[in-house]
Amino acid sequence: MTEMTADHEEEEGEIHRAEAPQRAQRKMAPIVPAQNIAGRALVFVIAIMTFLSCLTFGAVTLVRGTAAVWENQISREATIQIKPVDGLDMEATLASAAEIAAKFPGVEKTSIVDRDATARLLAPWLGSGLNIDELPVPRLVVVTIDESNPPNFAAMREALTNTIASASLDDHRTWVDRLVAMARTTVTIGMLVLVLMLSATVLTVVFATRGAMAGNGHIIEVLHFVGAEARFIARQFRQQFLVTGMKGAAAGGVAAIVVFLVFSFWASRNMATPQADQAVALFGSFAIGWAGYLGVVLMVLVIGALTAATSHATVIAYLSDLDTRQTDGG
Repeated sequence: MTEMTADHEEEEGEIHRAEAPQRAQRKMAPIVPAQNIAGRALVFVIAIMTFLSCLTFGAVTLVRGTAAVWENQISREATIQIKPVDGLDMEATLASAAEIAAKFPGVEKTSIVDRDATARLLAPWLGSGLNIDELPVPRLVVVTIDESNPPNFAAMREALTNTIASASLDDHRTWVDRLVAMARTTVTIGMLVLVLMLSATVLTVVFATRGAMAGNGHIIEVLHFVGAEARFIARQFRQQFLVTGMKGAAAGGVAAIVVFLVFSFWASRNMATPQADQAVALFGSFAIGWAGYLGVVLMVLVIGALTAATSHATVIAYLSDLDTRQTDGG
């Protein structure tokens, strides 16, 4: 009898040893099954939000870069305008104005806009083949200034008007101030739009998390009441939503980068056309640069992390409310 018992125990031991590798190879199933989360719809929504956020960020980057170029170009130049009057020797007056301006410290050089250049400036409005001498067209002298040591514009303006009655000096300060104000306003609006999109993403994740908890409510309550920590349960949701958020954010970021590359390629291939020239004049070369692409990557990471953090906070709040209701009921 003792020998039969020993043989039986030995057989059971062998069976348990044979099943041990199978149990070791068996993977732990997630508490929150992935199919219980509206994965595809959430990925699609997050991709759209990320795409729009990246486009907004890229547009703000383009505006800031173009405004900086405009500001640098405008702030490096001033313009002397000579209005034609009866009996005025325009060429001699232009030379005199350029000479007066060149004497002031901070002026690097002066250049007179000749007849041909003036005709080209007026060609879009008056057509080609203009005879400047037959039209009462003001003539210009461009003054290139030192940005680090600008001249005294008030003294220059006084010296010009005392010598040449029809001369006026435009230092472009008004245009620079308006340009800076426009750029700041555009950047502010873009940032507000970006905040609204991120807020919409957070709300979407909150609703998706609550929907997932509603579908897994029985699992969550059983785990919570048998002693599972809230952080453990929230971590299961966070992992699922992190993967979902990163998929959607990556798709939206890649789509935004493709759009920027397409516009940049289009601008480079159509540089000679009037449409491309106007677009480049307004928005630059449509190239957001390495800083812009790095911003898109950071946007993808931020949205993915925001999705995971939002789901985590939502689950913690739900479990705290569950504890409160259980205490009140008890």
